Amino acid sequence: MTAELTFDELASLMKSAAGLTVDPKDLAGRPGVTFAEFGLDSLGLLGIVGELENRLGRPLPNDAERSKTPHDFLDLVNTVPTTGA
Repeated sequence: MTAELTFDELASLMKSAAGLTVDPKDLAGRPGVTFAEFGLDSLGLLGIVGELENRLGRPLPNDAERSKTPHDFLDLVNTVPTTGA
């Protein structure tokens, strides 16, 4: 995984954590579309957050599981410092 989470990686997480197949270009190209419109519910997003936290070895912001769109999620997740705590 790169230092910054990409739409490709988010689409992969959606597949592995929630069983949803989504085209990364669709995630990137439709900024106003909610996770719900892609078929991802809050439990699925919580699974993605948990998997990311395990991969990164650090917690994500408390609001990560409440993100409404893929763009909002990436903006929030990618603002977390990669060092320190």
